Amino acid sequence: MKFVIQRVTQASVTVNQKVIGSIKQGFLVLIGIGEDDTTEIADKLVKKLMGLRIFEDENGKTNLSLKDIQGELLLVSQFTLYADCKKGNRPSFIKAGNPELANQLYEYIIEACKKEFPVVQTGEFGADMKVSLLNDGPFTVILDSAEIC
Repeated sequence: MKFVIQRVTQASVTVNQKVIGSIKQGFLVLIGIGEDDTTEIADKLVKKLMGLRIFEDENGKTNLSLKDIQGELLLVSQFTLYADCKKGNRPSFIKAGNPELANQLYEYIIEACKKEFPVVQTGEFGADMKVSLLNDGPFTVILDSAEIC
């Protein structure tokens, strides 16, 4: 499982020219589900996401979490995080989780986050989405279960 976390001042996701999710200050999280991922792995990454301290405190140090600043979350499923570009120029996605598993885990992650944060917006699983963001910093962190779990 992979989370690409971008600290943003605003972000939104659009499907069929309609904004379906929008946040102000917080995290835009692109979520990739792999073929071997489980709810246990999801729990570990969500816990890490909740505690991630990448917002500046009064001294300019990245010492505050999303909860500390009462930030918002935008969660977007993105299977292309599992692109394998080792051979040739056309990526392979065989390591990405099958759509049924990936959707179940994506929904699981959404529900876990909603228990912790008051504002959780989402993209639409499997849809052609347009994601807009204003990255703050820029500040981007990648959580990969292969390195954390």
